[in-house]
Amino acid sequence: MSRSALDEVSSTGSFIRTPSTFRNFISKDLASQFPAVSGRYHLYVSYACPWASRCLAYLKLKGLDKAISYTVVKPKWERTKETDEHMGWVFSVSSTEESGAYPDPLNGARSIRELYELASSSYSGKYTVPVLWDKQLKTIVNNESAEIIRMFNTELNDIAENANLDLYPSHLQKVIDEVNEWVYDTINNGVYRCGFAKKQGPYDEAVAKLYDALDKCEEILSKQRYICGNDLTEADIRLFVTLIRFDEVYVVHFKCNKKLLREYPNLFNYTKDIYQIPGMSSSVNMEHIKKHYYGSHPSINPHGIIPIGSDIDYSASHDRDRFNS
Repeated sequence: MSRSALDEVSSTGSFIRTPSTFRNFISKDLASQFPAVSGRYHLYVSYACPWASRCLAYLKLKGLDKAISYTVVKPKWERTKETDEHMGWVFSVSSTEESGAYPDPLNGARSIRELYELASSSYSGKYTVPVLWDKQLKTIVNNESAEIIRMFNTELNDIAENANLDLYPSHLQKVIDEVNEWVYDTINNGVYRCGFAKKQGPYDEAVAKLYDALDKCEEILSKQRYICGNDLTEADIRLFVTLIRFDEVYVVHFKCNKKLLREYPNLFNYTKDIYQIPGMSSSVNMEHIKKHYYGSHPSINPHGIIPIGSDIDYSASHDRDRFNS
């Protein structure tokens, strides 16, 4: 049984991510079990986690942050119970304990694990973020970020301030799905397959695929503003959350050091371009990102030293507006 990503390594030393388990949907059909009603839902996230961050980005981009409240956990994993050794996401005990992290306002839970146990007394999987919570039924609607962002894109437009923004338009869905597939396998999850590999062979394979994919992105972005054309789509948000962490964390911590993001002119400028979209930068907290990765994986970084990093200014000018969007 996997209780965190650190446990998901096969006998051959490869990292294999297990699927999410709560898979219900908020629907614009008000007669459904989880109707799209303002004020009913709450999103639990970590700034550190790329999967959770893309949900927070959607909340901001779609203008849903007034309709759906959210709480950010502490960046560094801690003990979730006195009775066992599990390390995971915990809440601050006060709003001043750690900058950017807060107590659970709904259930008074000490950890994300407690929310899973509230939702299901028999739950035995990982205690991951994001968690999309139903305040009325006091349960988890969904913990799969790929599905949460799709809900946020279409099902809540009646309560969204930016209802016209469609990041999964029908004419681009086939292209988006294809891009998502290889980007997820080789880049989003690829960096983890490099970092959590316990043998040389799986690492070598993962790092080769990662850099082939980054080279492919660089080539695509030399010809168009975004990864699926000249329109911003879901695929860009999904790619961005890995790119923004790349030089500060993955290069060092996950041994993805063949080439830095900032050595790719198009990818680097593209990352700045996405970061500067109104709402996106508020989903990025580099202090939380660094504290989490360097402080939560003792098998990789036993002393928890946080490298100084390069302190890149992603709000600096970029050249991506050379393409018509």
